[in-house]
Amino acid sequence: MSIDAPARRDLTAENLGLLAAALRSPEQPLRICQTLDTVSGEVIGHRLFTVMRFHGAQSEVERIYSNLPSAYPAGGRKKKKDTAWAGHVLGDMKVFRGAEADDIRSAFDDHATILRLGLGSVLNIPVVFDGRCLGTMNLLHQAGWYRHEDEQTGLLLAAFLIPVLLTGNS
Repeated sequence: MSIDAPARRDLTAENLGLLAAALRSPEQPLRICQTLDTVSGEVIGHRLFTVMRFHGAQSEVERIYSNLPSAYPAGGRKKKKDTAWAGHVLGDMKVFRGAEADDIRSAFDDHATILRLGLGSVLNIPVVFDGRCLGTMNLLHQAGWYRHEDEQTGLLLAAFLIPVLLTGNS
């Protein structure tokens, strides 16, 4: 997906079919992440799209996919122990929606990089299975972009990451 994301539109059965087909591909996690990048970009909208695996024992998240690898490469890790964001998203398994630059500053140590990219809003979706947070699907866009109804759509789309994050969580 390019940095200039199009406006949002309704999720369709065709989108769900594309995601189901991507799960059948042997090229994981790349194939499902690329397809989620495209579908979430069209349906919700984003400029930055990342997928993070949660390593609970280390209180870290590890980036397994990014649509902007020059700024946020796969393999990057972030410590998340004892932060309000970690408690909300990783612990309580609730969506975090930040609407403006102050929300970005208060939640992320790398806020300067995020803001420098022109990103002022965020939607962090926990990927949860069997009562356990496996990771997050993260969408960032211009300030004020995300709305409450995007959270439900995000939760539905993020569920397609469950098999990938379960398989990689050894």
